[in-house]
Amino acid sequence: MKLPLQITIRDVPHSEALENHIRQKAEKLETFYPHIMGCRVVVDIPHKHKHQGRMFNVRLDITVPGNELVVNHDADEDVYVALREAFDAAKRQLEDYSRRQRGDTKAHAPVLHGKVIRLIEAEGYGFIETSDGQELYFTRDNLANINFDKLTVGCEVQFLEDIGKEGLQAKRVSTGKHHVAKGEAV
Repeated sequence: MKLPLQITIRDVPHSEALENHIRQKAEKLETFYPHIMGCRVVVDIPHKHKHQGRMFNVRLDITVPGNELVVNHDADEDVYVALREAFDAAKRQLEDYSRRQRGDTKAHAPVLHGKVIRLIEAEGYGFIETSDGQELYFTRDNLANINFDKLTVGCEVQFLEDIGKEGLQAKRVSTGKHHVAKGEAV
């Protein structure tokens, strides 16, 4: 790290083993984002209630170029578990920050629209026709907010296109606002 690691331990008996454990965890963060400029770690027991045990609080302030990432974790009676969970959260934040800096943010697949053109109810699958006339296969497992038995031919749906074993398929099929269930008037 470019700046020294600062460790503050309050209301917890000082232990060289605890401090070394924190140093190792902090050094490992550099493998997830090598441009860390500084790291402040505070371990304390914020609530001294006798009836619920000692809950440790771990706060990490990590300085990176152009930002400061903060993790505040207080959920465990074991200081080592609280440290592990806080550093795991910091690792995820650093990975996300690194992806954003590189421009590698996830691109979400566009939601497509179509209508159900065939249903093979006994087998639990069907086909959707897209606006450009393409037919996509789907199964009852691909439905997001509707029961397969409620679908009808002609029902308008929205979905994501994905590549499956059989080729292009419709995934996360949902009916949205345009659903017409069996027995409903059109």
